[in-house]
Amino acid sequence: MKRGLTDRCYGFFSTLANPTRLAILERLRATPMNVTDLATALGQEHSMVSHNLRTLERCNLVRGERKGKEKIYTINQETVGGIFKVVENHAANHCPFHGACSESK
Repeated sequence: MKRGLTDRCYGFFSTLANPTRLAILERLRATPMNVTDLATALGQEHSMVSHNLRTLERCNLVRGERKGKEKIYTINQETVGGIFKVVENHAANHCPFHGACSESK
């Protein structure tokens, strides 16, 4: 495998491997939200959610759009929607633990 591809894949999957970022993506998958709504829904500090949103936005996994004083975040449906579909398909059709592999230890 090319070194460049390995670095890109590592960076991409490292971004997604963070539990807070995954939870943000799952919430935004259902509906666009601002930071305050996300923080409340996740039971996280506003600053923690903001920090993770910046990473997701920098990687174009989420998009933020200003509406007055607030910023509303949505997922990049093309990328994130596709990822969730792949994970759901794998869990349903190929994973003997139905997606709970880390819990099978």
